[in-house]
Amino acid sequence: MTLDFFMAMHPPTVTAQEHQVTVRNGKPVFYDPPELKAAKAKLISHLGKHAPGHKMTGPIELLTKWCFLAGNHEHGEYRITKPDTDNLQKLLKDCMTTCGFWEDDAQVCREITEKFWSDLPGIYIRITELSGEEDG
Repeated sequence: MTLDFFMAMHPPTVTAQEHQVTVRNGKPVFYDPPELKAAKAKLISHLGKHAPGHKMTGPIELLTKWCFLAGNHEHGEYRITKPDTDNLQKLLKDCMTTCGFWEDDAQVCREITEKFWSDLPGIYIRITELSGEEDG
């Protein structure tokens, strides 16, 4: 099974790495700042429209293309500034797990991630269930 879709939006630039910590009763308590909560809600809202009818259970390939509004950059030019692709992906995969795309994002065993400047901002996603028999 393969799913592919484009979510037209200004992709969030806040990442899962931006958790905060405070100390209560001598113990660390982690929490999400308001910007991270808003980014999660935005992604979940857009992703929910594309969630499959059932969770994928096997190995998965995830291809994502993060398209940020071009502004002073050329359409299609690679974005080489923050946020880092791995940090963008972590938040996205956490939200995809919440939306029921798969049982666990650990199932993603092949990943292709790119980030560009684009005249049309958004996130293109292609999810492919792998047979488990691909050459390594």
